[in-house]
Amino acid sequence: MNNQLRGYATVDQSITINYQNSSITLSVITPEIIRVFQDHGEKGSSYAIEGDKTIKTSFSVLDHGDHLELTTAALTVKIYDNEKIDVYDKDGHPLIIDYRGKRTPLDRGLDEAHAKLVAAEGHNVSGGSSRDKTYFEVIKSLATDEQIYGLGDKTGYLNKRGYEYDNWNTDNPAPHVESFTRLYKSIPFMLGLKNSHPYGLFFDDPYRSHFDLGKENPNYYFYSAVAGNLDYYIIGGQHLKDIVTNYTYLTGRVPLPQKWVLGYQQSRWGYSMSPEKVEEIATKLRENDLPCDVIHFDIDYMDGYRVFTWNKEKFTDPQAFVSRLRDQGFRVMPIIDPGVKQDKKYKIYKEGIKKGYFVKNPDGTVYVNKVWPGDAVFPDFGREEVQQWWADNCKYLVDTGTAGIWDDMNEPASFEGEIPDNIVFSDGKYLSTHKKLHNVYGHNMAKATYNGLKKYSHKRPYVITRAAYAGTQKYSTVWTGDNQSLWPHLQMMIPQLCNLGMSGFTFAGTDIGGFGADATAEMLTRWIEAALFSPLYRNHASMGTRFQEPWVFGEPTLSIYRKYLKLRYRFIPFLYDLCYKETKTGLGIMRPLVLNYDQDPAVRTINDEYMVGDELLVAPVVQEGQNMRAVYLPAGEWIDFWNGVEYAGKRSILVKAPIDKLPLFVKKNTIIPWGPEVSHISDKPNETMTFRLYGQHASYTHYQDNGLNFAYQNGEYNLYQINASPNGVTIDMSHVGYDKNYRKIFVELDDRKLTFEFDPQTHKYVQQ
Repeated sequence: MNNQLRGYATVDQSITINYQNSSITLSVITPEIIRVFQDHGEKGSSYAIEGDKTIKTSFSVLDHGDHLELTTAALTVKIYDNEKIDVYDKDGHPLIIDYRGKRTPLDRGLDEAHAKLVAAEGHNVSGGSSRDKTYFEVIKSLATDEQIYGLGDKTGYLNKRGYEYDNWNTDNPAPHVESFTRLYKSIPFMLGLKNSHPYGLFFDDPYRSHFDLGKENPNYYFYSAVAGNLDYYIIGGQHLKDIVTNYTYLTGRVPLPQKWVLGYQQSRWGYSMSPEKVEEIATKLRENDLPCDVIHFDIDYMDGYRVFTWNKEKFTDPQAFVSRLRDQGFRVMPIIDPGVKQDKKYKIYKEGIKKGYFVKNPDGTVYVNKVWPGDAVFPDFGREEVQQWWADNCKYLVDTGTAGIWDDMNEPASFEGEIPDNIVFSDGKYLSTHKKLHNVYGHNMAKATYNGLKKYSHKRPYVITRAAYAGTQKYSTVWTGDNQSLWPHLQMMIPQLCNLGMSGFTFAGTDIGGFGADATAEMLTRWIEAALFSPLYRNHASMGTRFQEPWVFGEPTLSIYRKYLKLRYRFIPFLYDLCYKETKTGLGIMRPLVLNYDQDPAVRTINDEYMVGDELLVAPVVQEGQNMRAVYLPAGEWIDFWNGVEYAGKRSILVKAPIDKLPLFVKKNTIIPWGPEVSHISDKPNETMTFRLYGQHASYTHYQDNGLNFAYQNGEYNLYQINASPNGVTIDMSHVGYDKNYRKIFVELDDRKLTFEFDPQTHKYVQQ
């Protein structure tokens, strides 16, 4: 049936398109962001987008008879009968075109009877979906030359075209492979390059949803959801970088971390079974000259897995123990799960029951499932007062001296089957169900944890979460969950972290060495090299696996591991600068080559290289037994970090990569800040800083603050402008707000090292 256009009405920057049988509202958020909304009767606010992001924008709407045309400075949207919407950039290039045909489901050679038989044997029959009246889908045309990125840390390769994925936060302990359609996070944001022209689509619906990105049919991709409003954002920009910047403007950016969070972190499920074991690890890290800032405590530090407790039989004085570690330069990062043990003598349980803070069965009784402490109940994080209660309980850990909180099991995971869809959860001030709140449960827990740490520590909160939704990056670091000591998992690290970064989660990491299974010396070595610039730089392993501390493997593993830990600390000032820049642009530390060079077809499916900002290119060895590899260098000139050899770009080169070498290249005419060799990041400010010039001329902006709290938001930071050319080097301060500026600055050139001293009279740096 033809659902004909019947005109439109404009109120402020929203245009309601009236059809014969329906209506759709298009809202101009910015010149590059347009929201498409159709009310399906779903109440509640966005979890991803906080506050009104609309800015005053000029636009026009013209009636062309057979279609309407909405135009901003960046986008043109053409609206036709049958709710068809086509999007073009300002130059008329098609970006997002509604598909006019019908879906043609993938032929799997199964009739209904055989499909049931295959499912009964335990095989997953992909592509099936039980639909009810709330189901809806959006189908868009695929061009022959179109690549798709994003969706967070789904498994597989960088380019997601040809695959399908589900958004339903899932803890699956099996080895993660590219056929997995879902993992711990639901980030329904995709970036596309259609005939070299970039766009973004963000579907803001927490219900279970599905992306088929050309798997079913190479002529289209589609998004579907089991329920919710039709609510998506068209995002434009001249380059892929602009898409990321605009998306993170909408959903939020990773806040500046404490500087030490960029340091190396050591973890294993089992360390905190006893203080002696933790002390042994701390001692060996220092004895082996391995820089480290954080030791993580997994679930065994708690009293019977009761959250917000310590096992006082093992840790008789937790505060004193944490303080002793702090004196050695180690911070403690404890884990917390949402499942609260059902125990009438337990304070947290009693409070939650008394105040009605746990999710309920449809009959009003408290819902119980099993997790680590046995029978457990689940905080109703959709309610603001429950988030505040959780935040207040975080004070217990802050008072103990811990450095942050690691949120786990918050998909939410459960041991006695999945939580049923009809369990009653709160959606803000409305009652809803697990069916809607499942994907935002970890988001709300992370937000509560962040607010608790901010309130009671007065420091920039360090939160890690396993489960997340779009926008969780405002509150928490993430990791990719329970990977394994498998070469394919090392290989998958690069596309996972790069797609997370393009999806807003720029501070992320994987478990170095693998969480499950048993690492080999070669694998661990290649992993610590490959992850050198991973923002979260943590070695983590499961109880019951081979120990994977570097000294376990002896030499040469230990020496190579030490070499790269020390190198990581040299780069921390550079990484911290990138964190500062990310707060302005949403562009992170670890990037796929396509993000920086989206007009180069050669980089669009590169899975085994990545860039650090715009300046470094990293080409790790991620294949067992490999000691040489091809490296693609994009346009420009590149300098081998290790030997200074220069290469012209836009071609592949063959480089030697023995077990102790990470192929690393610096873009010519770049300045890199170079930190001191340290065992951990001190709270005390550095008195000196070194900058290295690669090439003949460059300019660089360097950021400095106290690295700990929020004083920088009140202007307490410094910006240094370093300019180098064949005529000389100058250092100026473009912003002065932090009174601990460097006493001396060194600039390393090819043939000499320059020294600049700060003159307190003129407030300038003078070359000596």
